[in-house]
Amino acid sequence: EVQLVESGGGLVQAGGSLRLSCAASGFTTDGYAIGWFRQAPGKEREGVSCISSSDGDTYSADSVKGRFTISSDNAKNTVSLQMNSLKPEDTAVYYCAARFKSPLVPLRSLWVPTYPEVGYWGQGTQVTVSS
Repeated sequence: EVQLVESGGGLVQAGGSLRLSCAASGFTTDGYAIGWFRQAPGKEREGVSCISSSDGDTYSADSVKGRFTISSDNAKNTVSLQMNSLKPEDTAVYYCAARFKSPLVPLRSLWVPTYPEVGYWGQGTQVTVSS
């Protein structure tokens, strides 16, 4: 059974930090990009950040660049998202996702909600940033 299990969400004040983790199981992560989407109430889902298991290449949305850092532990099939300098607008449900990455598709194209391949998804974890 394919599973992506998120952990680390919670409530934090603006300017604070949280670390999200995603543990993948039930499939071979080779060739996949794994990372995070988020969805705030009343807003469309947004691709936040991802990392390629093949070469370690990363992508981050402009809205989080310089504040969020994604990393992976391939031996443990775990991807983490370190979120610093959090803002109230970062409040959302954060979903871990995994999508197979063709060498022809750049990560910024892969990590959009409308990409044809749905991939695998976790249940989501709530991040709330208070002002």
